[in-house]
Amino acid sequence: MKKLLSLLALGATLSFGVAHAQTCDAQAADKKLNGAAKTSFVKKCEKDAKAAMSATCATKAIDKNGKPLAGAAKNSFMKKCEKEG
Repeated sequence: MKKLLSLLALGATLSFGVAHAQTCDAQAADKKLNGAAKTSFVKKCEKDAKAAMSATCATKAIDKNGKPLAGAAKNSFMKKCEKEG
């Protein structure tokens, strides 16, 4: 189980890195978006990036014994992980 969680975390991290290698503003510039279209695109891009980071952090939220974190420990870990990402 621990190995499976580690592989899932690695896969999520790699897919997140590839999908969001550029910043949302850079992606909008590559697509030549301006005005409301750019604003909408950047807002959705950032929301998607945050959701992906949250999922990645959730898969990493395990203690030293391989058990999932819960309660305050999980909340603290998630806040720190999402802030660093």
